[in-house]
Amino acid sequence: MKLGFVINNIKTEEVGYTTTRLAMTATNRGHEVWYIAPGDFTYASDDKLYSAAVGPSKEGYKTYKAFLTDVQGSKARKERICASDLDIIMLRNDPAGEEGSGGAWASSAAIQFGRVAVSHGVVVLNDPSSLGRAMNKMYLQLFPEEVRPKTLITRNKSEIRSFAKEMGGTIVLKPLQGSGGQGVFLLHKSDISNLNQMVEAISRDGYVIAQEYLPAAAEGDTRLFMMNGYPLRYKGKFAAFRRVNSGGDIRSNIHAGGAKLQAEITDEMLHVAEVVRPKLVQDGMFLIGLDIVGDKLMEINVFSPGGLGSAQYFEKVNFSIPVIEALERKVEYMKFYRRNFANLEMATL
Repeated sequence: MKLGFVINNIKTEEVGYTTTRLAMTATNRGHEVWYIAPGDFTYASDDKLYSAAVGPSKEGYKTYKAFLTDVQGSKARKERICASDLDIIMLRNDPAGEEGSGGAWASSAAIQFGRVAVSHGVVVLNDPSSLGRAMNKMYLQLFPEEVRPKTLITRNKSEIRSFAKEMGGTIVLKPLQGSGGQGVFLLHKSDISNLNQMVEAISRDGYVIAQEYLPAAAEGDTRLFMMNGYPLRYKGKFAAFRRVNSGGDIRSNIHAGGAKLQAEITDEMLHVAEVVRPKLVQDGMFLIGLDIVGDKLMEINVFSPGGLGSAQYFEKVNFSIPVIEALERKVEYMKFYRRNFANLEMATL
């Protein structure tokens, strides 16, 4: 299998990243692995897609550190590859990260070139056209009301003030764009005089999400991985972990100082997963992360969902293995059909 991972920048990849784990697992299983940055693609005059790419120099790595040191160092393989000849491309770059680094153009480049790769018979995951429709948190609003908190999306302060009153005075404010818990505020009834300042701080970069506050959020949230439309489970263990906030900070995101604990997957969480499954399949979302509070879905992470390593730490199984095995099956399917199969359908087969 020839497998390409589109990332933000090879220099900023870290040992604990899910991409690192997937890439090393694939390499150790004898597959050809390449890292590609959004700015490395070339759509050439021969109508093929090429890319500057970086890959590991050997097989049989014992640690993720050794693997990443290799691909980030001078011994890494650096070649101009024909991306049209890859079997699978996984779009693992974070659009929010691209914008934060000043390269706003890069946030959509992977999606655009991913569409070209699809037309050449490459399986691109998650489906690039669907990712294009999920570039911000409004994607969550396309899922049934039953499993998501009440939400208002606006830049109008009066609308937000009215919504806060409707919700009893306590709401969560956050940017429509962005990730990692940045720009998230908890507005209490006693803080209503500060609403204008909060909204102005968030709306500098676009629209504001005002969301119903769920008391269960005080106990953190659970990241549950979904693969091929179902909760990712391996050796009887769910790929999941729990995140709790730190002190008085409402954000449970690890980048925002949250802590990680073992998750207990409830029937309510599995119900949420079942309700969202049809649309995930319809949209060709191969590997995603659901952030669940109680019986409500707070976010759907379709761009580079992370945390497989945390799930492995608590559950004591390597969840990278079933992910790579699923990719191997897709490659076999495509061989049977001579790479002539709809990407949306292949994504979750």
